[in-house]
Amino acid sequence: MAGRTFQRVTTLVLIGATVAVAAIIGARAWAQGPGAMQGPGGMHAGIMKRMISAALDEALDQARVSADQRTAIHASRDRAFAAFEANRPDRVAQRDQVLTLFEGDRLDAGQLAVVHTQMEQQHQAIRAAVAQAIVEIHDTLTPAQRQTVANYVRTHGPHGMR
Repeated sequence: MAGRTFQRVTTLVLIGATVAVAAIIGARAWAQGPGAMQGPGGMHAGIMKRMISAALDEALDQARVSADQRTAIHASRDRAFAAFEANRPDRVAQRDQVLTLFEGDRLDAGQLAVVHTQMEQQHQAIRAAVAQAIVEIHDTLTPAQRQTVANYVRTHGPHGMR
């Protein structure tokens, strides 16, 4: 019994970690802004959103989720995407803010800390939204469906990509 509980906890942690890694990669891509992600080797944030959505839908198809479950999971996904959008930093404005401080006669570490705190708050808001989405998705799926999704992530995730 303890072995199965440990296996379930391990599976949940792995799912959470994999989703978190994907979310962080997506968040970093999204944070670059529409213009920064275009061009050779880069992707537009909209493409990243579609890629994440397609992978999620494929995993949900394999888990044979109901229409109600899919609707709930898409709502969780959409709230996470909204958090990305709402907290996407304006990299040019941040750079200019730091450069303005740097160009001044005196650089006050406190002012620089304020800029960094603002950046950390944006990242924390995104992390919190992703964590909430993971919890909501977990609670929406049955144990068997969670196992199917975990297996999908293992074989199609960042380290198991075909």
